[in-house]
Amino acid sequence: MPVCVDLDGTLIHSDLLIESALSLIASKPWMVFAMLAWLLRGKAHLKHEIARRVTLDASSLPYNEPLIAWLREQGADRKIILCTASDRVLAERVAEHVGVFDEVLASDGERNLAGTRKGAVLVERFGERGFDYVGNATVDLQVWKHAHAAIVVESGTTLSRRAAAHTNVERRFVTARAGLRTWMKALRIHQWIKNILVFLPVLVAHRIFEVDAVVRSLLAFLCFGLCASSVYLTNDLLDLPADRHHHRKRHRPFASGTLPLLAGPVVAAITLMAGLALAWLVSPTFMAVMVGYYVLTTAYSIRLKRVMMLDVVVLATLYTTRIIAGAAAIQSKPSFWLLAFSMFIFLSLAMVKRYTELLTMQRIGKVKANGRGYDVEDIPLIQSLGGSSGYLAVLVLALYVDSTASQSLYHHPHRLWLLCPPLLYWISRTWALAHRGVMHDDPVVFAVMDKVSRFILLAAGGIVASAI
Repeated sequence: MPVCVDLDGTLIHSDLLIESALSLIASKPWMVFAMLAWLLRGKAHLKHEIARRVTLDASSLPYNEPLIAWLREQGADRKIILCTASDRVLAERVAEHVGVFDEVLASDGERNLAGTRKGAVLVERFGERGFDYVGNATVDLQVWKHAHAAIVVESGTTLSRRAAAHTNVERRFVTARAGLRTWMKALRIHQWIKNILVFLPVLVAHRIFEVDAVVRSLLAFLCFGLCASSVYLTNDLLDLPADRHHHRKRHRPFASGTLPLLAGPVVAAITLMAGLALAWLVSPTFMAVMVGYYVLTTAYSIRLKRVMMLDVVVLATLYTTRIIAGAAAIQSKPSFWLLAFSMFIFLSLAMVKRYTELLTMQRIGKVKANGRGYDVEDIPLIQSLGGSSGYLAVLVLALYVDSTASQSLYHHPHRLWLLCPPLLYWISRTWALAHRGVMHDDPVVFAVMDKVSRFILLAAGGIVASAI
C-alpha cells in the first residue's frame, strides 16, 4: 500500500506558495502586480510563474521531523510519494533534500493538484482505497474519502474525527498549537519599550504635568507600538531564509513554522490600520510622521538593511523619528540638540548590534552575515566607527550644557555637566561587553534590562532634576 504525502503544512510547517511569493516580493517588490495578472490565469499558473523566478533553499525549511522519521521507516517496504498542490519545480527540490520519496506528483502550471483533483489523480493512479494519505487540512477530506487509511497532522483532534467519517485513521502527528504567547512573541510586544522615546519631548520641554500633553504622548506610544508590530511581522515574513540561517532568529514563530504564514499579512494589516487610525486622533502632523516612519522602516525591511552602513544610519534615523513624533504629538518643536544627540547615540548602538552579529558569525565559522552587506573582516571598522559615534553623542551633550537653549530651560544648567562622565562610562562599558561577546544582540533591550544601565539612568534623572 503506497503512502502519499501532502507537502504544505504536513511535510513542512509552512506553505511553499506563500514562501516563494514572499521571497519574490522581498527581492522585487514590483512583482506583486505581475502576480495579480498570473492569478487571473489560474492558481496553478501563478505557482509556476513564481517558482520559475525564485531560488528555494530546501535545507532551511521547517520540516515535520517526526513525520519524516516515520516515512523513513515505512520506506523500507512501501512506496512513498510526495503529492502536493505546490509547483513541481519547488516540490522536486524538497523531495531531493528529504530523500525518502520514490515519486513526486505536483501542480504543473496547468493543473492545480489540490482537493478533489488530487483525490481523482490518486484514484486513477492507485485505485479506490488503494493508497494511504498523509494530510493536515480540511481540503484533504476530499482525498481521505478515497484513501485506504488516513495519517493526520493536526494541532487538535477535530480533523482526525472528521477524517474518521471517511476512512480509518491510522496515525496522528500532533503539532504545537499557536497561542497568545506565540503571537505576542511575533508582535514583539517586549520591543515596545523602545517607543518610550516618544516621551522625551514632553520631558525635556518640562511639560510632564500637562495632562493633555501626557495623554497625547501615551497615545503616540501606543500608535508606534502597533505600527512597529506591523513592521516586525512584515520583516519576519520577508526575511524568512536569512532568519532560518541565524542562530537565534530561526526560532521566531514564522521562521520555525509555529505560526501560519498566511496569518502574518492579515495581522500586519490590522495592526497598521489600528495604529494609523489612532495617529489621526492625536494630530494630522503626528500621523504624517507615523506614515513616514512606516515607509522608511518598510524600505529598511525590504532593501535598506542589506546595504552596508546605510542600514545602521537608517536604524539611528528610525529611533530619532520616534522623538520627532513625540514632539509632533504634543505640538512642540523638536530640539536640535536632542535630535543630534539621538542620531549619534543610536548610530553607536546600531553599530553594536551589527558588531555583535558579526562576532557571533566569526565564532561559528561563518564569513558573511546572511541578508546583510557585511562580512567578518568589517568587525574592526564597525568597532571604531561605533565607539566614535558614541563619544560624539557625549560631545553634543557637553556643547548643549553651555548653550543658550539649556540656560533658558534650567536654573542650574552647569550641573548637567555631571551627565557626561556616567554617559562616557556607559558607552565604553557597552562596547567592552560587545567586544567580549557577552552583549545582547539588541543593545536597546540590553540597556533596559541591564542593572548598571538602569542605575546610570536613575542617576542621570537625579542630575537633571537638580538642574531644573
